[in-house]
Amino acid sequence: MKKLSVIIPVYNEKNNLKKIIKKVQKNPLNKEIILIDDASTDGSRELIKKEYEKVVDQVIYHKENKGKGASLKDGIKKCKGDVIIFQDADLEYDPKDYEKIITPIYNNEAQVVYGSRFLKNNKNKGYLTNYLANRFLSFIASITMHQKLSDVETCYKAFDAKLLKSISLDEDRFGLEIEITSKISAKNIKIKEVPISYNPRTKEEGKKIGFKDGINALKCLYKYRVGKNGKERN
Repeated sequence: MKKLSVIIPVYNEKNNLKKIIKKVQKNPLNKEIILIDDASTDGSRELIKKEYEKVVDQVIYHKENKGKGASLKDGIKKCKGDVIIFQDADLEYDPKDYEKIITPIYNNEAQVVYGSRFLKNNKNKGYLTNYLANRFLSFIASITMHQKLSDVETCYKAFDAKLLKSISLDEDRFGLEIEITSKISAKNIKIKEVPISYNPRTKEEGKKIGFKDGINALKCLYKYRVGKNGKERN
């Protein structure tokens, strides 16, 4: 039976941690759960040590805050499953969507699947500025990477584990999303999208990605697809 590796990067998510882990655990798929605490300061680390070290499959602790990208990279190294999926520790994405995301990979119909928040009439698209920025970024990524992407910044990205482990990754923060997509595209692998549900949270509720991350994403687009690094990889 194939196994799914669920990587959950955690940074100051004490208020959501119990709920998201419970949701992931309730999913009936054969899976392993890997938590990476990125030097949380709100009590998330203490909660993990108290309640989850013996419940989840693996826990990684960062001594200092390194970023989401660094957390995902560390998680990828520890995965033992056949398929890897990323799961944010907030409650914006629903683990009930795992099956529809990973089924094309399990059935050998795709090697990479992204869960898109924009493929169906999803009323909860988040802040207008974030929505427009993501759609613009997805449009540019589609052109430069020769893909058809509606949501390049989605959290829900699933990969054939051997493929993902074969890719060298450099970015430590949110730019990893673009780097992975670029390097997958450089291998001429088509990314399949499937519609997912989405429940956006506000800045007050702890949403971390912002304007600076959007600018960095554009820089990564240039770096990996247009600039010197991109030319060397294609």
